[in-house]
Amino acid sequence: MNKNEPVNARIRLAIAQWPEDAPRGSVTTFCAEHEITRKTFYAIRARARDEGQAAALEPRSRRPKASPTQLTEERKQEALQVRAALESSGLDHGPISVHDKMLSLGMQAPSVASLARIFREKNVARSEPNKKPRASYRRFVYPAPNACWQLDATEYVLAGGRKCVIFQLQDDHSRLAVATHVASGETSEAAIAVVQKGIAARGVPQRLLTDNGAALNPSRRGVEGQLVAYVTSLGVKAITGKPYKPTTQGKNERFHQTLFRWLDKQPLARSHAELQAQVDQFDHIYNTERPHQGLPGRITPQRSWDATPVAEEPRPSPIPPEANVPEARTLGIAQRLTAAAEQEAAASTAGTVNEGAPATVGPERVTGSIIQPSGAGSRTLTAYSNGVVNIGRTIFSLTASMGGRNVIASWDDDGVIFANTEGEVVADYAWPPKGTAYVGISKSRPVLGRDRDSGRLSPKS
Repeated sequence: MNKNEPVNARIRLAIAQWPEDAPRGSVTTFCAEHEITRKTFYAIRARARDEGQAAALEPRSRRPKASPTQLTEERKQEALQVRAALESSGLDHGPISVHDKMLSLGMQAPSVASLARIFREKNVARSEPNKKPRASYRRFVYPAPNACWQLDATEYVLAGGRKCVIFQLQDDHSRLAVATHVASGETSEAAIAVVQKGIAARGVPQRLLTDNGAALNPSRRGVEGQLVAYVTSLGVKAITGKPYKPTTQGKNERFHQTLFRWLDKQPLARSHAELQAQVDQFDHIYNTERPHQGLPGRITPQRSWDATPVAEEPRPSPIPPEANVPEARTLGIAQRLTAAAEQEAAASTAGTVNEGAPATVGPERVTGSIIQPSGAGSRTLTAYSNGVVNIGRTIFSLTASMGGRNVIASWDDDGVIFANTEGEVVADYAWPPKGTAYVGISKSRPVLGRDRDSGRLSPKS
């Protein structure tokens, strides 16, 4: 018989009626046959003798006579009130958050497990037995503040149904909200603005982790974005997660959820400025008042930031030798690109000169392939469906997004630049060694004095 199971009523009756003149050794034999201990036998027999045989037939309650640690109803109501206050403020209101808040208020807080039982008992929380325990998660954290920042953007709706985008910049080590920026859309300019705001407040990080969005880091698409070019010029290493793997930026994704929960309890913002004021207030609460459950000891992000020396700022990389193009060549290429784009625009609006014959305004248009050019010049090509063009015996990749589109090839003795019909540079290649069959987009190079993304001369040239 299991020692935790109550003794059967038939056995109890036999013990209660046990004769006084039973032979020696019969108690031991009886206990062995019914798998009970001699202690249990004599306890039941003593109860029958003191309280009567009827009392011995029912097992006594195992509940202790006193429970000094039992929570009173008043203590339970205090915990529920703290939880309701946190929920109405838009802050986390789980058992851990309630426990920490009660301690910070000088109240006597029940344990986290007791709070969880109270919330389930009062039907303000539900049991989730299939939820992964916290101990099963494997965390990765950079060793110091500014070793890595995470940047991501999320949509939000203003009063009247107008959409906007909130950029959130977070330090990976301390979970500190470095900077937040409200913009009308997810653009490279807005991404650069929030990074500049963060650098002004906290210094230059060693790495910047983003997703593969066009406004953040489109490097996997074969294009260098404006944000990547900007942070690279500061010596920051721009890194991304794998496509369709948002868990790489899990800290920032969870950061969005905390922000939205807080904004839901605030008045609906009517303008970008009003929303910016709200998210700035949230950042202050998040950094200095709200204990973070992902940090050791559940300290605030600001305390975590202050506890560890900040990582050393990176040094900007020197300009590679191949990018040191003479200004005269840069200016000539920019002029040819501009002229070719204007001629292409004129050709698209000039109509037809003769029925069935295309207009001859603008540069000569060839589909996908031209012979090896010499000297300097430009020509409009139509890229093949897979986004490549063929010059001489060499295939140059322009990425699949350019497939079937018109591109302007402008060349000189040093190399060839490909731009779209608006004059924006797609790729810039040096002439490869003779006999090269294919040149990938990764071999594309920057050009000094010209914005890589726009193809036009920069103000510093």
